[in-house]
Amino acid sequence: MTQVLAEEKENNKLPKDWELVKFENYIDLKGGSQPPKSEFKDEPEEGYVRLLQIRDFGENPVPTYVNTDSVTKFCNKDDVLIARYGASLGRILTGMEGAYNVALVKVISDDKDFLNEYLFYLLQTQILQRPLTQISRSAQNGFAKSDLADIKLPKPPLPTQHRIVEKIEELFSDFDNGIENLKKANQQLETYKQSVLKAAFEGKLTKEWREQQDDLPIPEELKEQIENERKKYREQQLKEWEQKVEEWKEQGEPGRKPRKPRKPKSFEEPTDEELNAFGNLPENWYWARLGNLSGLITKGSSPGWQGYDYVNDPDELLFVTSENVRKNKLDLSEPKYVELGFNDVQSRSTLKKQDVLFNIVGASIGRAVVFDRDKLANINQAVALIRLYDFINPELLSYYLNSSSLKQFYENKIVDVARANLSLTDVGNFPIPVCSGGEQEQLFQEIESKMSVIIQLRKSLNQELEKAKALRQSILKKAFEGKLIQN
Repeated sequence: MTQVLAEEKENNKLPKDWELVKFENYIDLKGGSQPPKSEFKDEPEEGYVRLLQIRDFGENPVPTYVNTDSVTKFCNKDDVLIARYGASLGRILTGMEGAYNVALVKVISDDKDFLNEYLFYLLQTQILQRPLTQISRSAQNGFAKSDLADIKLPKPPLPTQHRIVEKIEELFSDFDNGIENLKKANQQLETYKQSVLKAAFEGKLTKEWREQQDDLPIPEELKEQIENERKKYREQQLKEWEQKVEEWKEQGEPGRKPRKPRKPKSFEEPTDEELNAFGNLPENWYWARLGNLSGLITKGSSPGWQGYDYVNDPDELLFVTSENVRKNKLDLSEPKYVELGFNDVQSRSTLKKQDVLFNIVGASIGRAVVFDRDKLANINQAVALIRLYDFINPELLSYYLNSSSLKQFYENKIVDVARANLSLTDVGNFPIPVCSGGEQEQLFQEIESKMSVIIQLRKSLNQELEKAKALRQSILKKAFEGKLIQN
């Protein structure tokens, strides 16, 4: 075995005083402990220790404390941990002390063989990361110690490890400042985007356009137009229902009689107190409830609740969940499908082109997009379907639903039980600024023009971030090939 490793070392062109060693011979891994959530506390107290979870190493940690007697695995600030589950699989973490949970494993080695600081950088490279991505079991099941046993690790003398770490940290210091600046620029773009949306829905982007018009409707006329759209929608619903009933009779009345469509619910107009949270509208705009602009506001269901299974067949029913609903983007990169029969029991939430989708459950609450596909589709219970009257531009509403102005309005209405959620009544009560059809079109074009610039700038920033990540990996690769420092 020693001869084989020596040959591999020669093939990898490692310096003469370096060794190539097997992971299992020098590294041990210890999984964490998981006390019951009923014992978790949000604040520290005597006899309690912080329970470290993957999220605690990110930008939004959620400190959790547990009784010291209920955990058995602890780490110091200089210990190295590996995330072993889910989307964080393979993240290399350090810098915190406490107990650590089962989603983390601690890297243990003899300090005569490896420095923790050296391992922290080494394990971020493809030497460990590539084998992790090739493990056949699902990411949710994580990895076992045996999966890493045969990985070959470059092992220089300890003084050399010290020098490598010092050089990496020297290079990464300025490097990380650049990355931080790129991230700040991305955040500033989001701030600018929200300022654009705020200006848009206060009528500021179309101010010059309005000044050139001489036939704009007054709010009362807009209100009447909305009511006419409501009647038109109801008449069309009844006409379609009557046709279905006729077809049902012609077929010998099989099964249940088609259900008469519900009359759209009426909502009272927004109060002055509610509107204080928003800016002033132009004099010819009108505040309306979303429920009064929509023929239908509903949500879907879980296929399992209705006795249907997911299938791997694009000819079946496209099933849209909150994961697919991004801000003004329908992400179907990983589409889901269920048996077509699901639509028979969940017909009310069958999607139509130009329906607006709005997430109402969990961390993605508030993301909205227009369904722009011709494919037969349905949704789950975490997504609200909003079917607008023809008078309202769905793309424009999607932008408004994604704005921070509206978010500030509904945040205090979110109910946090097992998961945060908004009710359909909450959604129907959203105050919506309404302008004429012509101004809606002009406003949409103004927003699209500015958003296209933001998209291009964000694309450039993301490309720079990807280059930075690649350069970071290049530095680490050179470091562990013995090419970063001079012997």
